[in-house]
Amino acid sequence: MSGNKRYRLTLDEQKVLYEYRGIKESSQAAGVPVKDIKHGWLKTKKASLFFKNPEFKSKNLQEFEHLQKEIVKELKQYAPQYPVLKRKKLKDGHLLVVDPADIHIGKLSEAFETGEDYNNQIAVKRVREGVQGILDKAQGFHIDKVLFIGGNDILHIDNPKRTTTKGTIQDTDGMWYSNFLLAKKLYVEILEKLITVADVHFTFNPSNHDYMSGFFLADVIKTWFKNNKNITFDCSISHRKGYQYGSNLIGTTHGDGAKVQDLPLLMAQEYPIQWSKTKHRYVYTHHVHHKSSKDYIGVTVESLRSPSGTDSWHHIKGYQHAPKAVEGFIHHKEHGQIARLTHIF
Repeated sequence: MSGNKRYRLTLDEQKVLYEYRGIKESSQAAGVPVKDIKHGWLKTKKASLFFKNPEFKSKNLQEFEHLQKEIVKELKQYAPQYPVLKRKKLKDGHLLVVDPADIHIGKLSEAFETGEDYNNQIAVKRVREGVQGILDKAQGFHIDKVLFIGGNDILHIDNPKRTTTKGTIQDTDGMWYSNFLLAKKLYVEILEKLITVADVHFTFNPSNHDYMSGFFLADVIKTWFKNNKNITFDCSISHRKGYQYGSNLIGTTHGDGAKVQDLPLLMAQEYPIQWSKTKHRYVYTHHVHHKSSKDYIGVTVESLRSPSGTDSWHHIKGYQHAPKAVEGFIHHKEHGQIARLTHIF
């Protein structure tokens, strides 16, 4: 207790000291919540004891508990019971791919610096308008299946420190938990709209800005629709996904991992059965926020545009002025990709 000797207090002893020091009364007088006081000291002429506040909760823990309660509350209140929608079999059906790429909910940019504004309200508005625009343009086709691509930096940051998964600091709009709930609400709204068109398959692509939170979001969405028989999910953490529709094999990946030229062979290795049964093969990538398309032997690789604005870093580097858009594609069961649909902002 004195000199160089250290004495570790038991939990009961910490509680005694905690009460002895009158932390509760002091916190009330100072207008500081008890749970925000992390530790204290008991000092005398002969001893100096450090003790922890057993009621302390870090800001991060408080925010997590708040988010957890909000999600559980909504799931309990809504607990959606979706009716099974029976579909007519179409002789000449098509697959509609809806892929709002790199939304970055939580990104902040201001026209004063970058020439364009972008925030949470703009992000949600563009995605809503973009998806509706794709549906409007697809009305001339008989759609019997929808492939919705989720993930791909749906969220801009991955932790309360306002950084990406690897720690890159970002300019942000809104708190991390508010953005998570906003993204959840947006996905639910979009999927409920798409289900009215045709049965939906949801594919999740992990990404570099929100590797953890994006995965959690996809799992929440899967749980939300667990009682819906008209939607299926592929929400694994696998970085590359594949989906077969007739003679089409459609691969998706964020685009921050394997090299573009390696994607065709990776598809053949990772989906050999689907590869052998298909003739038209595509990989849709994201991450770069601009359009590119190249035919490789047996596979076409195409990157998608993003509806998100340009933040400070990208403006400084000159990575801007590509069209802002939400994109979609029409695939025929036998003839492959027959149309590109683009809603530009």
